[in-house]
Formats: sequence, C-alpha cells, structure tokens
Amino acid sequence: MSKFKIYVPVNRPSIGKEEKALVNECLDSGWIGSEGSYVKKFENKFKKIVNRKFAISVANGTAAIDIAIRALNIKKNDEVIVPNFTIISCVNELVRVGAKPVFIDADIDTWNMKVSDIEKKITSKTKAIIVSHIYGLPTDLNLILKIAKKKKLKVIEDGAELLGQEYYKKPIGSFGDISTFSFYVNKHITTGEGGMLVTNSKSIADRASKLRNICFNPKKQRFIHDEIGWNYRLSNIQSAIGFAQLFKLKRFIKKKREIGKFYNNEFKNIKSLKLPKEKTKYSKNIYWVYGILLKNKTLANEFAKQLKKYGIQTRPFFCPMHLQPILKKNGIIDKKDKFPVSEYIFKRGLYIPSGIGTTNEELKYVSKIIRKICP
Repeated sequence: MSKFKIYVPVNRPSIGKEEKALVNECLDSGWIGSEGSYVKKFENKFKKIVNRKFAISVANGTAAIDIAIRALNIKKNDEVIVPNFTIISCVNELVRVGAKPVFIDADIDTWNMKVSDIEKKITSKTKAIIVSHIYGLPTDLNLILKIAKKKKLKVIEDGAELLGQEYYKKPIGSFGDISTFSFYVNKHITTGEGGMLVTNSKSIADRASKLRNICFNPKKQRFIHDEIGWNYRLSNIQSAIGFAQLFKLKRFIKKKREIGKFYNNEFKNIKSLKLPKEKTKYSKNIYWVYGILLKNKTLANEFAKQLKKYGIQTRPFFCPMHLQPILKKNGIIDKKDKFPVSEYIFKRGLYIPSGIGTTNEELKYVSKIIRKICP
C-alpha cells in the first residue's frame, strides 16, 4: 500500500453527459440488448471514420480477432505471421484452431514488429499476417501489404490501440482484409467492453456477422444452426456509449498528444530513460499510452514498485509470446528462436498514467516523482 493519500490510476476514461443521456434513453425505451437502434448507428458512424464499407460490432477486441481468424478460414496446420511483442489475444484463436503462429521480433524504436524480418519467415504453409499496432505508432504497412500481395496472404490489421491514428494520412483500420478494434476502458473511445471488426468485403462481413451471433442463419428458421459460432454481440447500451464517444474522438486524440508532449518535455533530460519515438516518416505518435524504457540496470517491475509507494499506478509492457507459459507448454515456441528486442523492452518497459481523464495536476505530480527518482 502507498503511504501517500494521492492515488493516480494508470488510466481514467472520460465519460460525460452525452453518454449518460443516451444510456438513459436506452433504459427508458427498454432496448438494452443487442437489437436496439444504437448498434447500427454506432457501426455506421465507425465505418466512416476508418473508411470501410462494413462494420460489425462485437463483445470485445479479442472477439474481433477470433472472428477475423475464422472468417478468413484459417485452419489446422496453417501458419500465420504474428508480432512477438503483443497481447496474447492475437494468438488465442490460432491455437484453438490448430494453426501455427510464427513470431517476429520487435523494432527497438517503434516497438512494432520488425517488418524486414517477415518475408524470411514465410513458407508454403503461411496463410496470413496479423499486424498489431503497438502503443502509439503504427507498424510500417507498405512493405507488409506488398509482401501479402506477392505471396497471396491475408492481412488482419489489429488497430485496437490506435483508433484515430493515421499511416501516411490514411486511417488506421483501413488496411488489409480485416481490421479489428477494442473499446476496453483504456482505449481512445470506450464502451466498457466492446470491439469492432471492419472490412470492405461483403462476404467477410456476412460471415463475421453470422459468427458473432451463434451462427443464426437469416435464411432459415430461427434456432436452426449449420455450424458453431459465438455469442459475441454488443449491446444497445454499450453501442450508445460508443456512439457518443465517437463525436469526441478528435478531442481525445488531441488530449493524448498533449499528454505525450508534456511528458516528453518533462523527461527529456533524464538520461536513464528512453522515451517513446515522437514521429516517423509515416506517422506522428498518438500516445495511446505513454511508455518508457529504463536504460540503466533497474528493471521495470522494480521501478513500478517505487512509483507505487507514491500512489502512482503503472502497467508493465506486454509479455512477449515466446515467454508465455501456455505457449511453451503447448509446444508452440521453438527454443532455437531468439527475440532479444521483445525480451528487452518487456523487462525494461512500462507505461505511466496517461488516460484521457487524467488531470493536469496528476500529470505534474507523476512527472515530479519520476524526476525525483530518476534525477
């Protein structure tokens, strides 16, 4: 426990009167399930923001990836290229269907997967590439899309952390065969839990819609099913919250970048910290979270304990896939494969309070304490 009365959470969402008004409207109308009008309103507005033809709302971001994998018909013994430094949601369904995830190490500057390593990992069994954008900067997509076209591979773009970001002025979520998003409480817009799958393919959209809804067949009598799916639907109440949040997206992105700029200025002279890269040739950092790497011998978990004493909550960086106990247990990890960058940033990296609802006073307090610990 902290000896300080102050407590700064790593994230605090911004929920206002607009969201509350729409939730009350749903409650008053009785349309609180997945068939209310705000589900379609949310989907329609969302697809325009990411420049897609179809949007299918789902229960969470993991559900979106699960459905994407099934919708692309990835099967047992197929191989799929995946970032090694990402969340395990990207491989859950691959493991369940018996496909083989093939991992790519991270880039030390952007923390995304090292694009130049992808082509040499492709075999005759490779069927798809999952592109997971990490923390604030997008993966460099052009080479990936070129490789995918050349090798006839499908591309799943995981944009869970970067709604509102752009790659060469095109919205994240507009690339690949399918793009997925999360609306978990720490994302740029939130519905508490929730997700979205977007695509330009009608056949993929129809398939995804069926899979999220227990594979009800609209052409047959209700409760007659030809295959197994999930109940991955999003409720009308959640959709109403998301619909209201979308109108604030630009404001939220502006706030995130202001937080990033503030921390960059506060920490620029601390030699023991590696700060997130501000921009690349294709994008400006959106700072979904503000992550730091410790360049001295201090490990991230030790640093987190120091901050906790001052009432400051942190989160560790993702544990790389090659270190995941369940993947080792299942024989998915080849012991000969090495991922030094992923392992380094996992051990040395964490992110600090940087939520949309974080106050200026809290930001100043966090920066003061970090400058005190890292003079």
